Amino acid sequence: MNEILNELYQVIQERKRNPKEGSYTCYLFDKGLDKILKKIGEEASETIIAAKNDLKEEIVYEVSDLLYHLMVMLVEKNITLEQIAEELKNRR
Repeated sequence: MNEILNELYQVIQERKRNPKEGSYTCYLFDKGLDKILKKIGEEASETIIAAKNDLKEEIVYEVSDLLYHLMVMLVEKNITLEQIAEELKNRR
């Protein structure tokens, strides 16, 4: 799992540094933090609903969306996955 998350994070960073026409990630960066945060809220709500309805495939889909949008926010705020991992490690 770490490998795919690191790869996705790198792609998101690359889209921020070198915008690509038609990229949804670039669209989010272009619209700014408020749009990114709105999407995080939407995806969190959809994740909650999927879990409440006990729909495993939908939970996986929505959590994937939520993780992606959280990672876009992390890149926007210059927070690395290593910083998140270190914080989680400190909480053990």
